Amino acid sequence: MGMAEKIWFITGTSRGFGREWAIAALDRGDKVAATARDTSSLDDLVEKYGDAILPIELDVTDHDADFAAVARAHDHFGRLDIVVNNAGYGQFGFVEEVSESQARAQIETNVFGALWVTQAALPFLREQRSGHIVQVSSIGGISAFPNVGLYHASKWALEGFSQSLAQEVESFGIHVTLIEPGGFSTDWAGPSAKHADTIDAYEDVRAAAEKARSQRSTTPGDPAASGRAILSVVDAEKPPLRVFFGEAPLAIAKADYEKRLATWEEWQPVALEAQG
Repeated sequence: MGMAEKIWFITGTSRGFGREWAIAALDRGDKVAATARDTSSLDDLVEKYGDAILPIELDVTDHDADFAAVARAHDHFGRLDIVVNNAGYGQFGFVEEVSESQARAQIETNVFGALWVTQAALPFLREQRSGHIVQVSSIGGISAFPNVGLYHASKWALEGFSQSLAQEVESFGIHVTLIEPGGFSTDWAGPSAKHADTIDAYEDVRAAAEKARSQRSTTPGDPAASGRAILSVVDAEKPPLRVFFGEAPLAIAKADYEKRLATWEEWQPVALEAQG
């Protein structure tokens, strides 16, 4: 007997992971509510998959539009099984360089956009006592590097509320998974990225950071191949709270956490002193 058809709601499907995951779901016979700022980017998928895909124009920073889009998808397909918060972008710039408007826009999209869609979906998932919320984070959600501080801030926030959420909704049969990719051949650092005006004083630091980045870089992953991986995650009986996509993240995380643990151990006497 084949696996039961699943209904997906995916944000940011015009390119990258969102588009590839929508294709992976549609190819195996699932149905997808696919959101994008410009739904004409989905015309080829509509032509190929017909009624199995529901294109929805959506800017995830619009709270009311998020709730309306999720409700529309639920009403159209009759249920929701997998909700993927993929929409987001990278803000480049040293912390001092990022403007207020750039910082707010980064958080509005990467944090509040995911929060509003999550809140919109939860009543439907609770009522049916099943579902899977997939949050697209990053290795940058658990580690941090220069020149993307506000991006890291957005992903650390996503990680924090999603870990709490997982505990809050477990008894309703709802799973939560944070996908933490390393470098992939998407346009994250390309046309969709935003860049702050630079401050000359940081040029030496910037050059050193770029050199370090190039030394740790590995061959970028193939977003199309990630479609198989996401299906493995959502089909799992007990899906993980966190899962890396790509070769590099595990080594980065291990090095970072080993360093953190060593520092915490070293300073434990001060921690105890503070307790009184």
